[in-house]
Amino acid sequence: QVQVVESGGDLVRPGGSLRLSCLVSGTIASSFAVAWHRQAPDYQRTWIAFIDSDGATEYVDSVKGRFSISKDYASNTWYLQMNNLKPEDTAVYYCKFSMNERGYWGQGTQVTVSS
Repeated sequence: QVQVVESGGDLVRPGGSLRLSCLVSGTIASSFAVAWHRQAPDYQRTWIAFIDSDGATEYVDSVKGRFSISKDYASNTWYLQMNNLKPEDTAVYYCKFSMNERGYWGQGTQVTVSS
């Protein structure tokens, strides 16, 4: 059974940085993908960053150059480094781990960007 747990959300001032973590436990296939999504109040959940098992990454235009996704191979933890945060980045951030045609979601972590 795969479990996904996000952490690292916080209140941060505009221009600040945060690093979110996505810990994946359980048996992991050799082919997988990790995606970060976010959901702001009154908006649908949307994808913002992606990395596959080959290390290929993609980002939505609104976060390109500010956010980066990486992995700690020793701990099966994926990170979302978020720099130059803006008020419009305020949302609940979710990690989705996909493998064998199934997706596993974490519970989300709140990021609030406000002065």
